[in-house]
Amino acid sequence: MELCLPLNTAMVLEPILCPACHSSNVVKHGKSSEGKQRYKCRNPQCSRSTFIQHYSYRGYLPEVKQQIADMAVNGSGIRDTARVLGISPTTVIEELKKVSSPEVSEPTVAGTVVRT
Repeated sequence: MELCLPLNTAMVLEPILCPACHSSNVVKHGKSSEGKQRYKCRNPQCSRSTFIQHYSYRGYLPEVKQQIADMAVNGSGIRDTARVLGISPTTVIEELKKVSSPEVSEPTVAGTVVRT
């Protein structure tokens, strides 16, 4: 059995853009463990080196990561944030570890520790 396509049928190629820098200088970079195509941004100024076009887990989406930070600032707990966003509490904890600022050291005056 032969499969024939009409002559006027054309393939449409979807351009792949980096989600961080919106550059089209992107190449294929293997597959994920779930079999999804991974891409690599070749822009040297880009902050993100590899990405997947369509993530299957919501916790990887940049919008969700921003929502985690916003909810933490507004006083939402870890379990509450996870339930509302439909992700794992472990994902919330790991993301908050990434965005938290380093600990502030004790104030010093001319090399001596000031006790307040």
